[in-house]
Amino acid sequence: MTTKDCTELYRKWQQELAARLAKTPERKQRFATSSDIEIDPLYVPDRIDDAYMEKIGFPGEYPYTRGVQPNMYRGRLWTMRQYAGFGSAEETNKRFRYLLEQGQTGLSVAFDLPTQIGYDSDDPMAAGEVGKVGVAIDSLEDMETLLAGIPLDKVSTSMTINAPASVLLAMYIAVAEKQGVPSEKLSGTIQNDILKEYIARGTYIFPPKPSMRLITDIFAYCAKHVPKWNTISISGYHIREAGSTAVQEVAFTLADGMAYVEAALQAGLDIDQFAPQLSFFFNGHNHFFEEIAKFRAARRMWARLMRERYGAKNPKSWQFRVHTQTGGSTLTAQQPDNNIVRVTIQALAAVLGGTQSLHTNSRDEALALPTEESARIALRTQQIIAFESGVTDTVDPLAGSYYVEYLTDQIESRALEYLEKIEQMGGAVAAVEAGYMQREIQKQAYETQRKIESGEEKVVGMNCFQLENEPQPELLRVDPALGRKQKERLDALRARRDNLIVEQTLNRLRAGAEGTENLMPLILECVRSYATIGEICGVLREVFGEYRAV
Repeated sequence: MTTKDCTELYRKWQQELAARLAKTPERKQRFATSSDIEIDPLYVPDRIDDAYMEKIGFPGEYPYTRGVQPNMYRGRLWTMRQYAGFGSAEETNKRFRYLLEQGQTGLSVAFDLPTQIGYDSDDPMAAGEVGKVGVAIDSLEDMETLLAGIPLDKVSTSMTINAPASVLLAMYIAVAEKQGVPSEKLSGTIQNDILKEYIARGTYIFPPKPSMRLITDIFAYCAKHVPKWNTISISGYHIREAGSTAVQEVAFTLADGMAYVEAALQAGLDIDQFAPQLSFFFNGHNHFFEEIAKFRAARRMWARLMRERYGAKNPKSWQFRVHTQTGGSTLTAQQPDNNIVRVTIQALAAVLGGTQSLHTNSRDEALALPTEESARIALRTQQIIAFESGVTDTVDPLAGSYYVEYLTDQIESRALEYLEKIEQMGGAVAAVEAGYMQREIQKQAYETQRKIESGEEKVVGMNCFQLENEPQPELLRVDPALGRKQKERLDALRARRDNLIVEQTLNRLRAGAEGTENLMPLILECVRSYATIGEICGVLREVFGEYRAV
């Protein structure tokens, strides 16, 4: 390809952008600095050559290094989510409605620990944990309360749920039905990434094989019935929270993504049928430039894997679409107001890296669930970046920086080395079963902790610049009576529902799990009958068994 050819491609990209803008106008008629310097949608070097096209290219085009949309935030800002969920469905619904009133553009649901591992609130295993780290959802009744008054055809919802993701998605679909919203109009994401649970987090239920079956069943069902839904959010966030480096976050997340793609292909799905509904979830960490480069490298790597390795033809299958959450593990209980600064830096890096969705942690993250005031400050952080900083006025503004391009290349090459090792072991599932990724993360986590404890790595307010007498911030406390109230709700539900129908739907689910049919319609049938999450997961536990860490 000659320089002339590359320049011609740039002109073609400009024409395609103009055609796009005729249909979808930009947020403003004119973008300019405070000194009235007009800002172009994209900046490129004076001389475009093969190396530029191969590595960097244009936004909205393969290999997507510069972003998945041609004009990125000039047309539409990222979805601003605040991760919320605590106590009862009623309390969480109030928080959701408050955040939507404050300008949040998408919901992000945190579930309590019993919900995450498929137990009802009255199960002995749930004692002392009901509503503590998220909202307690036992049945469709709770989901109806959680989403009351929220138009599901107008709001995008992300649900951080993994092992029982199929059950919570079914509940969401059933609530939409009751609102009169067809499943074709629903948009959102379920995390649904079980491999990272084995690697870094621990809220798994079933062994890998049946877990992968549930995931591919969701892929197939949603491709047909819920086409706007992101069926999985392949998560590097928890890998990073467990102590990995940025390189490991990219490598292990993409390795997991490859495993899901290969499982779906083995199940007989067409790559372009399910790949456009795959999404990713990354951490926004402290090293500003490395974080920006991380997003750019991951986009390029995923595009090449999908097109060259798996033969995807649809450009949407090549796109690495990512939600970001700022780094919870970087935040300190000491001097919590310092966390506002940390979160701002991390959020800015995610935006400059080209995220599609963003959650900013609250300043009291290291102490408790966020107060209303802390959640509002976290949301305002995003809004100030979006509307006051000017960083959204042009696409990928740090492209061409010698430093950023060097870091992008380094992250890509080092992550590829990890992918080669994992492939030699037989892929991500085999690497998880061998404990490889877990050991790599543990080694890095140990090294980081050693540096912090020795003072080699500075954490302001914790191991340096400390205060002798710290003021105690106001914290949110969950009502300790919630467990009893949830048990009373469950007792009342079981007394008034048609338990014969519940039993029949659970028996059909059991038979389906013992066979090979897609389980999503059967789970949806159970949910509609008001079977509880514990009852549904209990049937699947009987058939699939439970995973025990080595």
